[in-house]
Amino acid sequence: MKRKCLVFAVLLFICVLFLQTGCQEQTKSTNEALKAQKKSEFAAESDKPSPRITFENVVYDFGEVGPNRKNTGQIKFTNTGEALLKITKVARCCGIVTNLDKMEYAPGESGTLKVAWNSGPRQSTMRRKLTIHSNDPITPQTILNLKAKVVLQVDWKPKSLRLFLDEENAGCPKITINSLDNQPFSILQFKSPADCVTADYDSSVEATKFILEPRVNIEAMPKNFKGCIDINLTHPEGKNATILFSVLPKYTVRPSMIILWDAEPEKPIVRKVDLLNNYRKDFEIESVSSKGNIIGIKVLEQRKITNGYQLDVELTPPAVENKTNFKDELFVNIKGGEKLAIRCNGRYSKRKPKPEIQ
Repeated sequence: MKRKCLVFAVLLFICVLFLQTGCQEQTKSTNEALKAQKKSEFAAESDKPSPRITFENVVYDFGEVGPNRKNTGQIKFTNTGEALLKITKVARCCGIVTNLDKMEYAPGESGTLKVAWNSGPRQSTMRRKLTIHSNDPITPQTILNLKAKVVLQVDWKPKSLRLFLDEENAGCPKITINSLDNQPFSILQFKSPADCVTADYDSSVEATKFILEPRVNIEAMPKNFKGCIDINLTHPEGKNATILFSVLPKYTVRPSMIILWDAEPEKPIVRKVDLLNNYRKDFEIESVSSKGNIIGIKVLEQRKITNGYQLDVELTPPAVENKTNFKDELFVNIKGGEKLAIRCNGRYSKRKPKPEIQ
């Protein structure tokens, strides 16, 4: 009986295996037939006449151009295919104007894409991309690269100024402006934020070279001690000279911003704060305070370090219900009247505090 059952099981397994193999062969044959059909359709499609858009060059270099100019160029192309070429769209990019005489081109016919753009007043490098959409089945989207270098015929030194509070006139050097093509020009304006940096000049005088002696007014400086000087000129190939400036502040506080994550109401958090004198001068800390009296603040320890101090500051978030965050501004008050600001932002923890066990 057992032997008959075993024979029956073997026969059943052979039948199932045969059927499975047959299904696989049938599926394989079906897939091969579909592939052959698609291949045939593709071959038939490729045999049809189709357009081809071919550009002489996909990179157009305007070369070196002057400032404040309208620059134009022409990019030639040809329909090297055997069917009508239809250009459906020329995707514009920033500052580039394009023009085509027509949108359809017969086989062998050539066309020209006209491009134009205006260079800015400052020295720079221009890089743009144009996308040409057409019915070319091989390259339906052709990308053209445009580039140029805006070159001024005026040079000036220095390009930036680093000013210091402990030096006469903030250590500001002279400014030299030269005409590179020997064309005379004059200075029309010398401008800085709140006139914190000024210089004498005569706008009626023309020359190929000017040497200016700036004067620095520290009291008029922006709060962040940074800005730029704009010098307007009459030279047609360089109407603006821009000089960035920055002043080394007397003190540096680190960090300039404290963030308290997962804070809990009225639960103190300790943070370290470094205060440094950038001119290596001794100073004394008078107090630490809160501008809005929102965050409680207390100095736990004050240690002397190189050029300054390190503080262990205890910050206590306010006891405010139904709030997700809080912010305040802290001040380190230096003896002599100067205040160093530290922004402080906090976000309350989403976890509910565990009740105290009595």
